[in-house]
Amino acid sequence: MGQTYSAQINRELPIVRDPEVQRYINLLGTTIAGNVDDRSLDWHFYVVDSKEVNAFAVPGGFVYVNRGLIERTSKMSQLAGVLAHEIGHVTMRHSVKQMQAAQKANVGLSLACILTSICESQVAGAAVQVGGGALFAKFSRDDEREADRSAIDFVSRAGIDPRGIPEMFRILISERQRNPGGLDAWFRTHPGEEDRVAETEGIIGTMAASRLRGLTQDTPQYQSFKRRLQGLPVAGR
Repeated sequence: MGQTYSAQINRELPIVRDPEVQRYINLLGTTIAGNVDDRSLDWHFYVVDSKEVNAFAVPGGFVYVNRGLIERTSKMSQLAGVLAHEIGHVTMRHSVKQMQAAQKANVGLSLACILTSICESQVAGAAVQVGGGALFAKFSRDDEREADRSAIDFVSRAGIDPRGIPEMFRILISERQRNPGGLDAWFRTHPGEEDRVAETEGIIGTMAASRLRGLTQDTPQYQSFKRRLQGLPVAGR
């Protein structure tokens, strides 16, 4: 099921095909997933060439993160937290439940329309939202909290500082305050960011300070990856 949807997504959405960008996002993603996946999935990570802020996953180990989200990060641990969160949705089968619900609702490939602004037709977009938006794009708050808790564990096991997770939430909350409506896609699909800052910081606060000191926040390789991505032309321009 995941392979079928991923193939459709990759046809419908503008995927960044730059080899160095692809190499790095897959290296970072598989480093995290390889430590936690007990099913030995063949993981694939993609950068969507969209300035909109979002990230999502489909069953089977296919994870997508929008260019707009990466460009708002300041260090590697922030993006790692996002990837780990989406990995959590896959490993805990949240994505499978969403897909099954969408299939029961007879929703086709509305994913591209729901998760990005790729659909130009207002009529088509409205039909998608009514037909499957709530089922297909939005996890429950319990699912989000579970994925957050898992993400803290996942990045820590990969040697990455989990404090990047609440830092990313704060970046997005701050931007929403400056630009109301500018991050609608993210907050539509990732509810309750304010509460999740406190919850994730509380969990991290129980970790030994000596352990956190040994975890990586950023690398020169990440900054090179981000600069390369920012230097690429945006799809459709």
